[in-house]
Amino acid sequence: MAVRYSGLSVELREVVLKDMPASLLACSPKGTVPVLVLPDGAVIDESRDIMAWALAQNDPDGWLPASTAAAVLVNALLDENDTDFKAELDRYKYAVRYPEHPAEHYRDRGARFLAKLEGRLGRGDYLLGERLSLADVGVLPFVRQFAHVDTAWFDAAPFPQVQRWLVALLGTDLFSGVMRKYPQWHAGDAVTVFP
Repeated sequence: MAVRYSGLSVELREVVLKDMPASLLACSPKGTVPVLVLPDGAVIDESRDIMAWALAQNDPDGWLPASTAAAVLVNALLDENDTDFKAELDRYKYAVRYPEHPAEHYRDRGARFLAKLEGRLGRGDYLLGERLSLADVGVLPFVRQFAHVDTAWFDAAPFPQVQRWLVALLGTDLFSGVMRKYPQWHAGDAVTVFP
């Protein structure tokens, strides 16, 4: 979403994780996606860093934090999202792989983060107030995944502000514009430019 919002174009290579191309592993041995290879050969292989790179190129609506205090808040939200919440999300989604506890245990632990978001969203339409920001775009995919594990539970959960926020963001052209499906890339394929 940050790349699309920034107005940049990148060459897209859609990969299937079970069939990881050697060229991807040569760029980033971690074997995770996304990976951005810059024209100078530098590699950025963390989503958060790719978002920051794109926004550093062009940030027309001010998604990047405008103050040190805002940067601290954004980084704290993204840190908690990327560590604690993502860990509980993975256990909740794949509870069969984590039989130490039932899925509800992981769901309830993940819901602690949703409660924090609920409090923030009770003060404005977005996580930092009245404007979409890096915080919203960084957290959105994970909340979306969490909601889709058990939509009946999520829809009935005591998080009306999070539910409203999620529905609103999923209904944007920005979101729908990045959800297009692409065929798996193979060496020698024609270049696909995103967006």
